[in-house]
Amino acid sequence: MTRKLFVTTALPYANAAFHIGHMMEYIQADIWVRFQRMQRDGDARRIVHFVGADDTHGTPIMIAAEKEGITPQEFVAKIAAGRAQYLDGFHIAFDNWYSTDSPENVELSQGIYRKLRDAGLIQTKTVDRFFDPVKGMFLADRNIKGECPKCAAKDQYGDNCEVCGAAYQPTDLVNPFSVFTNATPILKPSEQYFFKLSDQRCYEFLRGWLNTPGRLQPEMVNKVSEWLGEAGEKLADWDISRDAPYFGIPIPDAPGKYFYVWLDAPVGYLASLKNYCDKQGIDFDGLLRDPETEQIHFIGKDIVSFHLLFWPAMLKFADHPTIERMRVAVHGHLTVNNEKMSKSRGTGISPLRYLNLGMNPEWLRYYIAFKLNSKVEDLDFTGEDFVARVNSDLIGKYVNIASRCAGFIAKKFDGKLATSLSEHAQSWIKRALVTPEGVERQASIAANFESREFGKALREIMEIADFANQYVDENKPWILAKDDSKLAELHDVCTTALILFRQLSILLSPVLPGVAANVAKFLNDEQFEWAQTSVANGAAANALLGRSIGAYAHLMTRVDPKMIEDLFDAPQAAAAAAAAPAVKAEKPAKAKAAPAVQVTETGIEVIAPEISVDDFFKVDLRIARIVNCEHVEGSDKLLRLTLDAGEGRLRNVFSGIKSMYQPEDLIGKLTVLVANLAPRKMKFGISEGMVMAASAVDEKSKPGIYILNPWPGAEPGMRIS
Repeated sequence: MTRKLFVTTALPYANAAFHIGHMMEYIQADIWVRFQRMQRDGDARRIVHFVGADDTHGTPIMIAAEKEGITPQEFVAKIAAGRAQYLDGFHIAFDNWYSTDSPENVELSQGIYRKLRDAGLIQTKTVDRFFDPVKGMFLADRNIKGECPKCAAKDQYGDNCEVCGAAYQPTDLVNPFSVFTNATPILKPSEQYFFKLSDQRCYEFLRGWLNTPGRLQPEMVNKVSEWLGEAGEKLADWDISRDAPYFGIPIPDAPGKYFYVWLDAPVGYLASLKNYCDKQGIDFDGLLRDPETEQIHFIGKDIVSFHLLFWPAMLKFADHPTIERMRVAVHGHLTVNNEKMSKSRGTGISPLRYLNLGMNPEWLRYYIAFKLNSKVEDLDFTGEDFVARVNSDLIGKYVNIASRCAGFIAKKFDGKLATSLSEHAQSWIKRALVTPEGVERQASIAANFESREFGKALREIMEIADFANQYVDENKPWILAKDDSKLAELHDVCTTALILFRQLSILLSPVLPGVAANVAKFLNDEQFEWAQTSVANGAAANALLGRSIGAYAHLMTRVDPKMIEDLFDAPQAAAAAAAAPAVKAEKPAKAKAAPAVQVTETGIEVIAPEISVDDFFKVDLRIARIVNCEHVEGSDKLLRLTLDAGEGRLRNVFSGIKSMYQPEDLIGKLTVLVANLAPRKMKFGISEGMVMAASAVDEKSKPGIYILNPWPGAEPGMRIS
């Protein structure tokens, strides 16, 4: 029986480039997939379909496209065009990368909805939903932020908390605000479509599904079971509809209503597989209904409520054929120096910067794999540990074996390995590849790869490397090469070392596919397979005997610690200001009157007193886009600006420029924002910064105030220095 695997990862939202957290998940899944593809079930190679897609629907993308003056489809296409450099750069080999904005996803999502409706699991209710009075539109869950009603964490989205993982309705948020305008949303009635998750059928299915052995990590079973409660009393119906205007898939027979993005996004896994099957001539329905097909899904712990409650129940009652054969691998977050990644603290890592610095992608693949296990634990990246781990294991232990021995084969034996091995050499091979209890190490390593205990697998592999290096150290080929009478012994030692090196390369190939391909070429192997690591059938010891090999080329360099300094995001100016020397507090001095402004003959203010560079960098100036602008009722001087400074949120700023500008003329323009100015409470609301503007002191002779407008090419969030 041939095992068939349908492997997926969480779909990235198509509003930004990949971040390092995406890379961690994709690397983890890619390693597991590569390991599976090396396996055979009997004579047949295991079949794996590894697919992904961009999550493209929802209000945020619609608004982002609107800001740029393009369609949502054009915006998504622009993001998608940048994906390959990340995936190819880190050797992540999806079979298919697609989009949720596709004909296949429309067909599948609407088909699933109709089946749920026919099963009596869809109902309509008129409910109060949040409405942005400034933007004039209903707000999707992810367009609202506030305090989590469960744990009180601030700045959480309206659907689930990224701190405690709780799922809730946006109306449950404490102190909610619109992410577009910062306005306090108001409640307006709207007819909405709900999936009846509270139905007893859903509870009974989920309780059994979650508790199926091997489906999910025990800690996640416990967590999600708490959300279920007893007899499902904690389950609420799920609002699956959104009102126009909305970028999404229309709900059948419901004009002006669209599927909430979290309904059609998971269906995107199936849509990508269907697209792939159509291109490859594979029977999509036949594959899903094949009892040997399993679905393995890799996701982060912050989105488990959707993938372990809503999605399984939805697919079950829509007759999704692999739901009973689905397993979910939940992982933790990636932190830096035990802190959540943050650009302002200098703990952000850009995967593209990593590649542009010339850092080997397989360094990161190995480091992440070494730290991963099957538990839902955060993985911490530390620069010093990264350098030490890569240089010690990959260079000092693994690559070192070939670099110490391959040259002697080329120089002394015309590139040909020995045709037989001494008993002493054979005993070392067995010692390296078999435990004292007589168990082949590759079997344990395989079991750890299968169960996603990558760290354990790599530790065992490095134990083999330790044996190989000990063997080389004790037999000293560099000494043997100086004595012609020792050439046979030299041949024996170097052949043995390269046999062990080949075994290590095969075992490491899911993690280091690029290096493994180069090793296979060097050793004249067509393709590495896991079965070649077996000691029992002689594959490990005999495969290289008498073989001619190629010239050895250096496989990997050490990590230069200086690279790490350039890898991290530079802390923002606020951090520099905070690091300024402390001044001992004195008694408060009596306030001095501000000196009179000195003016030149042309009516322009004279240059201010000289300051230091440190003084300048205390002011954090940022490029900002004016997302919205409007008159302030009751003020004859102020305009209210809604600014996007690249922070993932919008700012509200009041500016006294009403005499010079009409609001509609400023919308979409770039300007300069003093970003670290303390918020100021005004009569009309809170002002969160100041836009930079120029004017003359003598406004009678030189009237006007002019906001700064950066040159084209500048983008929100860029720092001015």
